[in-house]
Amino acid sequence: MSDVVLQSIVKRYDAMTAVDHVSLTIGEGELVALLGPSGCGKTTTLRMVGGFIPVTEGRILVGGRDLTHLPPNKRNMGFGFQNYALFPHMSVAENVAFGLEMRKLPKAEIAAKVKTALDRVKLSHLAERLPKQLSGGQQQRVALARALVIEPDVLLLDEPLSNLDAQLRHEMKTEIRTLQQQLGITTIFVTHDQDEALSVADRVVLMRAGKIEQQGSPDDLFGRPASRFAAEFMGVTNLLPGELAGVGRFRLASGEEVRVHPVGVGGDLSLALRPERLALNADEPDHNALPAVVDLATYRGLVIDYRVATASGLVLIARRPSPAVGGPAPLKPGQPVRVSWHPDAGTLVPA
Repeated sequence: MSDVVLQSIVKRYDAMTAVDHVSLTIGEGELVALLGPSGCGKTTTLRMVGGFIPVTEGRILVGGRDLTHLPPNKRNMGFGFQNYALFPHMSVAENVAFGLEMRKLPKAEIAAKVKTALDRVKLSHLAERLPKQLSGGQQQRVALARALVIEPDVLLLDEPLSNLDAQLRHEMKTEIRTLQQQLGITTIFVTHDQDEALSVADRVVLMRAGKIEQQGSPDDLFGRPASRFAAEFMGVTNLLPGELAGVGRFRLASGEEVRVHPVGVGGDLSLALRPERLALNADEPDHNALPAVVDLATYRGLVIDYRVATASGLVLIARRPSPAVGGPAPLKPGQPVRVSWHPDAGTLVPA
């Protein structure tokens, strides 16, 4: 295991800056997800760590060793590509063995390591098949085994689940996380999918326009976004503009005044409220409560999303369990409700 330290790394393409002075330390055995929309710099950052893209400025240290200007084959890193990049004319076992053969290991040692790697990803029975004879999930497992068989100091995964269907993505998320924890390997996982990042990572690094917008535990980013961009990207659908009206008081632009957790910030703010934190028709005397009317009900299987509107025109999205999982009877459009939330449920972010 090795730690990874990025010291103010920069990547410029002529006048365009793709990565802008990113500094990040990844601990030994930690899995960090680089999360963000297309063009935010996450894949460029990963490829600089792997040596596939030269660094314009800054340094990359792994285990205290400066790797900034070393080629990929001198960095001892395993890389999982988005498109798997398997050799179509080679069998599963030959694909996994390729990196070991490049290192000129003895044949007996290669065979033993390949068997161990395929056992880890449960593909030993398919060792002689060609990639075209495998499903997408099986091909992803081969790519993972090939990255791990060389016993890398760091594992780099670039959108490894993007080509899989929903069920396979769920299975592979679990397998990647389980395998990473068993091996204790330092891992950088790039994704644009917040659910993937939250479910596999020890720490999530949200990127925007080549910079780090926010980083922290999955719970930090999900429940305590630090900016409007972070709130929107992490799925907060209720962003209510307004201003502080005193200690622990917030006046919404729509006119309502609600209680909030006391904060030491001012200026133009928005109250970020996750749909899951809003209650409908709950009897909670310590909550903020506003009369409203159901405008739209959207069934999503496990949950139902309700769009509700207050008399002042404020529109909120509240989420409740559906009857399929023991939730209450559905509400109908036009039905009067009381929408409420605890003062600590919201987060104030710069508008």
